This record gives sequence, C-alpha cells and structure tokens, in this order.
Amino acid sequence: MTSSQIIVLATPVFLLLIGLEFAIGRARGHNTYRLPDAITSIGLGMLSQISAVFTRLLRVGIYTAIFSTVAIFPDAALWNHWTGWLLALLFYDFCYYWHHRLGHESAVFWAAHVVHHQSEDYNLSTALRQTSSGALLGWVFYVPMAVAGVPPLLFAVVALVDLLYQYWIHTQQIGRLGWFDRVFASPSNHRVHHAVNDAYLDKNYGGILIVWDRLFGTFTDEDPTNPCVYGTRKPLRSWDPLWANLEVYAALARDSWRTRRWGDKLRVWFKPPGWRPADLAAAEPATPFEPARLQRFETPMAPGLQWFSALQFLALLGGVALFLWHAENWPLSRSAVWFGVLLAGLWAVGAVMQGRLLPLEALVIEAGALSMAAAADGWREAHLFFKPAAMVLALLLVAQVWGSGRLRGAAALWLGLALAGSLAGDVFLMLEGLFIPGLVAFLLAHLAYIVLFGQGVSWWSSRGILVLALGYALVMVIVLWAGGLPGALRVPVAIYATVIALMAAQALGRALQLRDTASWLVAAGAIAFVISDTLLAVNRFLTPLSASPVWVLSTYYAAQCLIVGGILRSERVKRAVQAPNNPPSAAGGATPR
Repeated sequence: MTSSQIIVLATPVFLLLIGLEFAIGRARGHNTYRLPDAITSIGLGMLSQISAVFTRLLRVGIYTAIFSTVAIFPDAALWNHWTGWLLALLFYDFCYYWHHRLGHESAVFWAAHVVHHQSEDYNLSTALRQTSSGALLGWVFYVPMAVAGVPPLLFAVVALVDLLYQYWIHTQQIGRLGWFDRVFASPSNHRVHHAVNDAYLDKNYGGILIVWDRLFGTFTDEDPTNPCVYGTRKPLRSWDPLWANLEVYAALARDSWRTRRWGDKLRVWFKPPGWRPADLAAAEPATPFEPARLQRFETPMAPGLQWFSALQFLALLGGVALFLWHAENWPLSRSAVWFGVLLAGLWAVGAVMQGRLLPLEALVIEAGALSMAAAADGWREAHLFFKPAAMVLALLLVAQVWGSGRLRGAAALWLGLALAGSLAGDVFLMLEGLFIPGLVAFLLAHLAYIVLFGQGVSWWSSRGILVLALGYALVMVIVLWAGGLPGALRVPVAIYATVIALMAAQALGRALQLRDTASWLVAAGAIAFVISDTLLAVNRFLTPLSASPVWVLSTYYAAQCLIVGGILRSERVKRAVQAPNNPPSAAGGATPR
C-alpha cells in the first residue's frame, strides 16, 4: 500500500476528529472554525497530496539514489529490529527539526513552509494545510539518513509516522499536559510555534520531540497572560490555493529583480524572511508589526453560498481520494490531466468564497475541465455530457446576470448568441459527418463576439494588430491548403480563419482602448480561441498531435471562460462608474438599476 493510499484511509479519521473538535468548541463557547478558512486549509492539504505524485523523484528517488551509492551501513541488521525503527524515527525527527527551523530562518525555505502558517485560525484543519513545493528543496535535510544507511522503505514509514503525529497537536481545545509538554511536541507547545506574538516568534520547531528545542535554545512556554495570535506577519488575505503557494516566491522574485546590487539579488533568497536589500528598504520602509491591530480576513458569504462551497468541497474531496488511490499506478500524463481538473476545482471554490467568481462561473470552469479530461482519457460518455454542459451552464450564467440587472441587454444578447453558437458547434463537432455545420455554428459565434467586442469602442482601432491578425490567418490558410486540405473545405476554412482573426484583432484593439483588466481578459480569451482553432486544424488536417484533446479543449475552455468572465467584469465596472452619476430622483425614489 502506498503512502497516498494510507492518507486516503486516514482521511475519514481526520474529518471525524475535525467534527469532534468543532462540536466541543461550540459546546464550550469557543468555536475555532470558520467555513472558508477550513475549506482553504483542507484544500491546500489536498493540493499538497496530489502534487506529491509529481515530486516522487525528489521525495524518494534522490534519497534512494544516495542510499544505493554511499550508504555506510545499508545492510545492518539493526534496521530490521524495533530498536532500529525507533532510532530511525528519532533520526528523522532530528532532521525534521532542522528542516523546520530553516523553514523559518531562510526565505527560500519559508516560501514553501509559509502555507502551513497562513491560517488565522488554529484547529485540526490547520494541520492539513501543507505546502505543495516543500519537496523541491526539503529533501536536502534528510540526506544524512540516506548516508547513514536507513533503508528507503523505513525512511518513508518514519516520515509518515512523524507527519501523522503532528495532526493532533493543532488544537486549542487541549490545554497544558504537565510532564508531556516538557518532552514532546504538544498542543500547548505548537500553539506557540504558530503564533506571531513577539515572545513566541520562531520557537518550538519539534515534530514529535520538543527536547530538540530545549537543546538548541528555541523553546518557549505558552503564557496564559499572552494569548497566541495566529497567522503570518504579512497576512495572505485570500482563499486562493495557488496564491497561497506562490505569494512569498513572487515577493522574493520581485525584490530580486528590482534591487540593484547583484549580491543582493541572491541574498534575498537566503536571508531571513522579511529581510530586504538596503535600496528597497529605504524606498519602501516597513510598517511596524502590531499583533493587537491584526484583523482576521473575512469575506461575506450568504447561507446559499456556504452550502454551495461546502458541497463543491465534498465533491473535490471525493475526487482527490480517487486520484490518490490510483495515481501511483497511472502514467504521469494521465495523472497530469486529472491533476489539472482537481486544481481547477480547488481554485474555483476559493474564488467563489472570495467573491471573485459566481457559482455558475465555477461550474462552467469545472465542466470544461471535466470535458477536456474525459476526452483525453477516452471516457466518451462523460465527454458527451460535460462538453455541452459547459456551454449550457455559461448560458444560464448570462441569463442569471442579465436577470439580476448586472448585464446590459445588448451585451447579454450578443454574449448569449455567441455561447449558443458555441454550444451548437460543440454538439455538431462531437458527431460524425457534421464538421461543416460545426464550422458554421462557430463562425456565427465569432461574428457575435465581434459585435459584442465592438460595443462602445472603435472598430479595429489598431491597424497594426489587424494586419498581423489577418496575416496570421493567411499563413494558416496557405499552410492548410499546402498540407492537403480537402477542396470542399478550402473556402469555408478561409472564411472562418478570416473571421476569427477579425475577432482577435477587435478584442485586442478594444483592450488597447479601454486599458483595464477586464478587457485584457477578453483579449486573452480571443487569443486562446485562435490558438485552440489552430491546434484543431493542425491536428485534423496536417498531422495528429500528441494529447490533442488536452491542448485543443484546454485552450478552448480557457477562451470561453476568459471572455465570459471579462465581459461580466467589464459590465460590473461600468455600473460602478455610472452609479455616482445616477442620484435618487426628486420624488425620493431609489436610483434606477
């Protein structure tokens, strides 16, 4: 049984204990849970586990290679005895102490470890909040075990034991434990570790044993007169699992790029977290940290939105369990496809909880991802369902937003026609012998997009972009004709290529005129459409592409999602700008919607 499968079997126990802790907290009047925070923490744990499928070489392969090459005592009978297992566990816990400590004392290691500390709550769900990038450098700390000769299987077992032990210490419902606190990592000791109070910062690193901290001067007792404040000194303020993993790397890369001295460009990565080169520190002075002034990150969530997020989370949890159970035996290409589906779902749930996506937008993204994965995996029945479902959901989204008054009638009309044409095209292209009707349906969809993109702006305002787009279309037509495009398709394909080039040129010209995020999203979607259609044409008429459903459908759904999302956000911005200019009427009526 693989370690991933053990985690799957342990998951019901984790969730049961979370439920028990929640019930105890409610009964005591000391509830430590918030739904979006708990979903984000557990979701980051899910992302960490599915990412581990692709870091297998770093987690085990490098260790095994070192063990096989330079191990001092590889065949010692000691490793087959319980004393050897205990020694290996102690050895691992010692290495873990230094791994954990450097995770707080060196910025590049903190960039990975910060994920575990971002939650501003402290409960058992926080224990599951793990990094997806820790294996990139973390393996270095366990090289001494490989050199000593601890067998790879034993290493994997003690690593899992050390990890599982640390689950129960992430709670506020268990107080001081007397002598136990003096020897072992405990809830009280670990609460100190997660606190950002000055007195507690960078203390109590031990995984199982706290004696390492006592030996190396990093131990501090919890003080009941100084309650722990949880989170990080630079709060994440997001439910986005991708940003949670990337925020510190992005900040380090930004500082490394902007600082002038070459030495500082390197030092940024290895100095303690928070260190900045002198030129950047002078230009952007740091604000003094005051724990008492921290406010927890909150996002308003109506009951319906909470139920939607919870149900989405449960569905993703089931998907992750299936993935982890089977992925170790799958080819990496298949794992990568389904990893993409789960990643899209986890990101979408976070975006919904943060108010960045509407629930129907999340469902469109998920249906598109499932359509792509089902096609790539040869799961025809699921593909036949999810491909039209994505566009049906997109149409329902447009209807919902228009019905709520958040989308103008003209924009709703042309966007709806474009999506309806795309839906028809999807259905035709899934059926044999209906390529021409599918081409016509998408041609009409692109014409509707052109009209939509022309609303309120000049037509094809950038002549340079128009020439480039039409030039690209001409090159593609020439290549396809030379490659043996059937004669009956030459004129229809030439017309189609011209129309999609005009659509892309209008979208880019619109973005250059409006220069806002929403219009650039639309432009990116139009470019993704060109890429998707190019890949489809190459695969169909020139040469078969490896994993063509992945490339064609992923770019196609990215195009639709970017365009729909960009248009909805553009309309939202317009309403926000117009609102101050529509004061209540003299009769005292409300501002018209």
